[in-house]
Amino acid sequence: MAQVMEREASPGVSYVMPVLNEADYVRQAVESILGQEYDGEQEIVLALGPSTDDTTRIVESMAATDSRVRYVHNPASRTPIGLNLAIKATRLPVVIRVDAHSILAPDYTRRGVATLLRTGAADVGGLMAARGRNDLQRAVAAAYNSRYGLGGAAYHAGAPEGEAESAYLGIFRRSIFDEVGFYDESLWRGQDWELCLRIRKAGHKIWFDPELSTAYFPREDFGPLAAQSYASGVWRGELARRHPEGKSLRHLLPPAALLASSVGGLAWFVPLADAGPVKGMLLRGFRVAPLVYAGLVGYAAATTDHLRPTQRLLLARVLPTIHFPWAAGFIRGRLRGSGNTVDTGRGRCRRTT
Repeated sequence: MAQVMEREASPGVSYVMPVLNEADYVRQAVESILGQEYDGEQEIVLALGPSTDDTTRIVESMAATDSRVRYVHNPASRTPIGLNLAIKATRLPVVIRVDAHSILAPDYTRRGVATLLRTGAADVGGLMAARGRNDLQRAVAAAYNSRYGLGGAAYHAGAPEGEAESAYLGIFRRSIFDEVGFYDESLWRGQDWELCLRIRKAGHKIWFDPELSTAYFPREDFGPLAAQSYASGVWRGELARRHPEGKSLRHLLPPAALLASSVGGLAWFVPLADAGPVKGMLLRGFRVAPLVYAGLVGYAAATTDHLRPTQRLLLARVLPTIHFPWAAGFIRGRLRGSGNTVDTGRGRCRRTT
């Protein structure tokens, strides 16, 4: 299959997408796939979880009206299980992972497959360009796109084209799964990074192409956003336990901010008059920490481009809603492991108009 793929300018592509409670987004995501400007054969395989909204009905309707759309059932509802079920049901030499909250640019497949063939990489990814449909979602998107929000990873903040540690979503050679294995089903989040680690250890390249851009619609309410951030932090902490080589300074900054701000907040309730010189100096230092964090949040909100005043105020609330739950989750995952932590915000997102 690999040799046939190299000889073809437009090898066949299978898109895989796990879905659960995505009635507001799944049709638009699938339509962006069906609208791809690509000459090769295409199929879509959705891993359909036990949704409690209209997702199942929508997916079944699309599959009934377009032979390119198929689905497999994912009763466990876990993302890595769904991805593996969908990949195993594919039959074409290129696999493209797509998120139900994403919209592919019309030339995404053509550009991505060309980069895959040009570079000889096993997995290619591009930018996650977060977008919003209302003020709050636009503020969340601004946080995602900013180095102050999710830490400045290449697929959020951008970087020159070249080899990378991981890839957003991923455009894969189907054969790589037969070589290194499928997604680790024990990792309920962060499984993409772990797969990329195995691919790199097998001697293959992960490639970042900044010209590839996928529109992504993040959580649109504070509760689901905090729940998602906490679960992401827990599983990143679990990854750090399992794979020390995956540690990064940016993963330590949110826990440091949480601990310093928490201690600093408590320090304001300790009278300086009762403290000695050394203790007093420490208390004054700790008291500054939450003020510094608040100043950085204010600076980020004030200097982020293309936001209206209301959205800037929302961004100032969004940033700690991302940072502090993620930090608490990371500390828990790093010290105690992930346990059975799930993203409790899935299915609780507010409907947009």
